[in-house]
Amino acid sequence: MIQPATMHAMILTGHGDMDKYQWHTDRPVPDVGAGEVLVRVKACGMNNTDVNTRAGWYSKAVTSATDSSASESPDGEDPSWGGNPLSFPRIQGADICGNVVAVGDGVDAARIGERIITDCWLRDPEDLTDKTKTGYVGSECDGGFAQYCVLPSRNALRVESPLSDAELATFSCSYSTAEGMLSRAKVTEADTVLVPGASGGVGGALVQLAKRRGARVIAMASEAKHEAVAKLGPDRILPRAPNNLRAALGDEKITVVGDVVGGSYWPTLIDVLERGGRYTCSGAIAGPMVELDLRKLYLRDLTFTGSTVIDLEVMPNLIRYIEAGDIQPALAATYPLQDLVAAQTAFIAKEHTGNIVVLP
Repeated sequence: MIQPATMHAMILTGHGDMDKYQWHTDRPVPDVGAGEVLVRVKACGMNNTDVNTRAGWYSKAVTSATDSSASESPDGEDPSWGGNPLSFPRIQGADICGNVVAVGDGVDAARIGERIITDCWLRDPEDLTDKTKTGYVGSECDGGFAQYCVLPSRNALRVESPLSDAELATFSCSYSTAEGMLSRAKVTEADTVLVPGASGGVGGALVQLAKRRGARVIAMASEAKHEAVAKLGPDRILPRAPNNLRAALGDEKITVVGDVVGGSYWPTLIDVLERGGRYTCSGAIAGPMVELDLRKLYLRDLTFTGSTVIDLEVMPNLIRYIEAGDIQPALAATYPLQDLVAAQTAFIAKEHTGNIVVLP
């Protein structure tokens, strides 16, 4: 198949507000190198990393909620997820669903035509487990906010599913993040898991994946979203931030909190953890600065785990879950790629339940 020489792409030109995005209709289609595949992007999901990177939110100079940093100074030394400056211009977008249309040297030509989703984590081929040598699709290399994208062959995972391209594009970031959190916290059927922000992409994935492990799951979301959250299968749904969470929980014994929210409500979540409970975190959309009484941590034998770089088995497991129908997509809306600014504005507003996807 003859590939076009140019493509449409949304280009991020630097850290800051939405005006840092530029729409291009004549971006060169990337060349495929040894060990790589060229993917025709059919759909690409949105995630908080896109917003945080564009806004410079990862900088230690920023202490406020996601995206409000764009009005502050995102020019610190570490405005990227990994603490190292990014190079611009950059094509973001990690949650790719598409088809392999060309392969580089060393890649089996039989891969051409495969339908794939992304393993978002770029790893050192000499040691795939070395978390100090990792990158992220759409951060350390160009991603899927374009018609074509080049990926290392190992990052393009074949998937066989009747789901639409847009539905498959909801899984890579949100569900791998959630599964990584649950794995890090060692969640089993013996646990009761509390999920604040359950209407979001990662929150909804936490609900489904914790249920898949046999855990009891209590979701928290604004009441306007309870009907949509109920479709994810939690055992109970509570308001987004009850004034008295302990009373709202009644006799429930919370052994795990899976959190990507943070913010001022955070101490309340810690208060309801049982002795020996686990808190696992992979985000702070309501704000990264929280207050902790260290006595609660050590006197109640709590365990806190951060989760960013997922373990190697997470994505292959997710592919199995998808193909078996064990987990379902939560697709909130789709937008044309050229309307990415409108899509990201809606994403930040958090009035949706599930994931937002752009279509090149």
